[in-house]
Amino acid sequence: MADSKKITSAIISVYHKDGLAPIVKKLDELGVVLYSTGGTEKYINDLGIPVIPVENITEYPSILGGRVKTLHPKVFGGILNRQENESDVAEMEQFNIPQLDLVIVDLYPFDKTVASGADEQEIIEQIDIGGISLIRAAAKNFKDTLCISSMEDYEEVLKIISEGNGSTTLEQRKNFAAKSFNVSSHYDTAIFNYFNSDHDIVSLKISETRGKLLRYGENPHQKGFFFGDFDSMFDKLHGKELSYNNLLDVDAAVNLMNEFKDDAPTFAILKHNNACGISQRDTIYQAYADALAGDPVSAFGGVLISNTEIDESTSEEIHKLFCEVVIAPSYTAKSLEILKGKKNRILLIQKLYEFPKTTTRSCLNGALVQDRDTLTDSEENLTQATNNNPSSGELDDLLFASKICKHTKSNTIVLAKNKQLFASGTGQTSRVEALRQAIEKSRSFGFDLNGAVMASDAFFPFPDCVEIADKAGITAIIQPGGSIKDELSVHYCNENNVSMVFTGVRHFKH
Repeated sequence: MADSKKITSAIISVYHKDGLAPIVKKLDELGVVLYSTGGTEKYINDLGIPVIPVENITEYPSILGGRVKTLHPKVFGGILNRQENESDVAEMEQFNIPQLDLVIVDLYPFDKTVASGADEQEIIEQIDIGGISLIRAAAKNFKDTLCISSMEDYEEVLKIISEGNGSTTLEQRKNFAAKSFNVSSHYDTAIFNYFNSDHDIVSLKISETRGKLLRYGENPHQKGFFFGDFDSMFDKLHGKELSYNNLLDVDAAVNLMNEFKDDAPTFAILKHNNACGISQRDTIYQAYADALAGDPVSAFGGVLISNTEIDESTSEEIHKLFCEVVIAPSYTAKSLEILKGKKNRILLIQKLYEFPKTTTRSCLNGALVQDRDTLTDSEENLTQATNNNPSSGELDDLLFASKICKHTKSNTIVLAKNKQLFASGTGQTSRVEALRQAIEKSRSFGFDLNGAVMASDAFFPFPDCVEIADKAGITAIIQPGGSIKDELSVHYCNENNVSMVFTGVRHFKH
């Protein structure tokens, strides 16, 4: 084949040695001359395989504590020379530069060092200079050079050189070049984001090397992908592959339940990113039953999530419902046996996980980035707006409803009682309409709104909402406050014995 290249020499400089031995042995078997540095050179020597120190090419030792080893014209000339270019061939001979057909590099683990909480000096020393330069050079010259830039590719390259008797095709080399630039760009992005952690430089760089093709996007005619490390958040125990819409609902579910992670048993059912049922009880069985009672119609095909272990009795009830996904920190053995009775039902164990500090979404021809909304309304942050205080039970319900409100699409109104979601008005253009929707839905499922509470994601510019709520039986209200006409709503509440508290924090969700 015209584009086939035989590997005659290789330079190997890797951080991780796992999986390297079979490749080194195969290269030696094929008669390939090996060059290496430092720990990798010692590793190859210990395998009993001949290896030439890079210092023999450069005629310079490793200097500055190992910071400079391969950065030399004789190394990079051997990688970057164009083998069909007469001038390059002549200069290679003139300066006695050895040909390097294969470069194998595995970079210092910068990401892992940052994640470990290491001090700055240790992190800085994990910024690979020589390795990243070798990768870029070899990938650029893919017409003549094969570049292997990750230990994840060792198995594939071993197969290629074994089947090709040491030869590679242009297509193969170009494919590995693309992989190499993926590695180098990801590496540089991680370094930049470390130095720009405070976002003093207004620049957005996102890099995710783990990706998966989904069955389709939001709709069947759209192609969809997920980029991220799903396995760091969940163990998938059973069921079909998660869809684009499944993933959005799972995201909404875990963000909502994060508000209740240290609370009494809490169960939520979500549909189209909004909670259609959520309840907190003494047992997870009762929490599920009362969450389902909030809207048994919308629960069909929903995503279910628990903040505690799901037991056998709860699973027996869940099994009666068609649902797409069930999420919990753990399951009893019998519970799993029951839930696996539906072959497509997705069962996830949620691991301990620290959410990203920012959120990103596409907008126009760019992206919007903001701090994650990590504020949770609590009793100590409330301001009593009315003459009468909410009872302790009402206060618990207000904070419960406020947590749900924070994770429901705006404009929203949430109605709750005894730590059970009665209904929410979601995604309405009018707050009054959101309230009316919630009242009508509550009544349609037989809930008694007398003594219930109301949460709003934003302030009331007029007293119409508090008046409608009062006449429906609502006795306590939680809202951000901040309207120039707050007094109109406060006055109505005082006149009609409705308690109201201000949080001082708006929780829009668009």
